[in-house]
Amino acid sequence: MSLSRVQLSGKDILEKEFKTAMRGYNQEEVDEFLDSVIQDYDTFSQEIERLQQENERLKKTSQDQTRTRSSVQQNTQVNYDVLKRLSNLEKAVFGKKFNESDSEM
Repeated sequence: MSLSRVQLSGKDILEKEFKTAMRGYNQEEVDEFLDSVIQDYDTFSQEIERLQQENERLKKTSQDQTRTRSSVQQNTQVNYDVLKRLSNLEKAVFGKKFNESDSEM
């Protein structure tokens, strides 16, 4: 439902006046019914506002989670690269030392 299509507010309904005619509707009955319509209308408006706020909050949460996930993926890649380099360094350093100690025996 688009709010731009809403034609009436609670105030519009409350202030609406109808012409009286012979053998017309009971004015008190109409007023009571319109009071109920106004209450429902206001309730729906409040619910729409609450849902819009919740929607915005969820969008922001989703964006934050996407950023966090992206950051974790980047960190994982960096960690993998660091471990790979460390492994290569260990092979280069300790591999030479093991070979030297084997030749001394």
